[in-house]
Amino acid sequence: MRLVHYVQEGATRVGIVDKTRIVDLVEFTKEPDMSAFHGITRIDEILSQGLLEPLQKAAPRIAAMSGGVAIDSARLKSPILNPEKILLVARNYLSHNKEQDAKPPVEPYFFTKFRNALIGPDEPILIPKISTKADWEAELVVVIGRVGKNIARGNAMGHVAGYAVANDVSFRDLQFSTHSDKAPVTLGNNWVKGKGLDSSFPLGPWLVTKDEIPNPQDLDISLRVNGEIRQHSRTSDMIFAIDHLIEYVSAGMTLKTGDIISTGTPEGVAAFTGEPFLKDGDIVEATIDRIGTLRNPVRAE
Repeated sequence: MRLVHYVQEGATRVGIVDKTRIVDLVEFTKEPDMSAFHGITRIDEILSQGLLEPLQKAAPRIAAMSGGVAIDSARLKSPILNPEKILLVARNYLSHNKEQDAKPPVEPYFFTKFRNALIGPDEPILIPKISTKADWEAELVVVIGRVGKNIARGNAMGHVAGYAVANDVSFRDLQFSTHSDKAPVTLGNNWVKGKGLDSSFPLGPWLVTKDEIPNPQDLDISLRVNGEIRQHSRTSDMIFAIDHLIEYVSAGMTLKTGDIISTGTPEGVAAFTGEPFLKDGDIVEATIDRIGTLRNPVRAE
């Protein structure tokens, strides 16, 4: 099942993607036995109220409904709108370490973004006034569907609701800045400014439930800028698999429904290839097999 947020008459609604159309959840839940879904307006609520499984069971009935909105004409939004945590793992692809001439990490290295970074399909990536080196990173996102803490690796996939495509937009002149005008800075790279600015985490185009993707560790992943390929790999190149990441990050930290884990990017980013950084007017498209394409224009602030 593919769940999507879309805008209709100025309001954000939940829809179920059926081939080339969106079936509105409100229309479907007019069925008498679907009263549990009445008033649901967010995918976040479906997850937090434990309604994903009954909705999946109703999938054949949803597909049989007539009408709907054409996907091509719909304005989509991020499939998760209010995550408590956006967690990203750095250097989790062998190829990405190789292009940096770096040794692979011995354990996952996580950093965070905030809700100000979250945008949806076709919303603009803003190049801020304070940066001239906006970079791209296509990533597979895991969305948590069941609360857990200290999750064992063998149980980790039971906490996954599904998957989406992300672009970890990075501002390299801020991230890798190591000095100021007055004195050297010895505290390390600036991950907050380099990763967490406004619109730096496009997510979409929808949430694909995990039953649709039996093996998320072997998916084609790619990114294009203005139609030209910049990244192309497979998720099998990850160093730490999804179950390992969930076990690691949940140790001492409660994962909530709707929390986002972005699993790293393969080789091909501008910072290490010499390709031009993003500029006003560019179109960025990140694609993952069995999920779809996340498209965003680039605009100068």
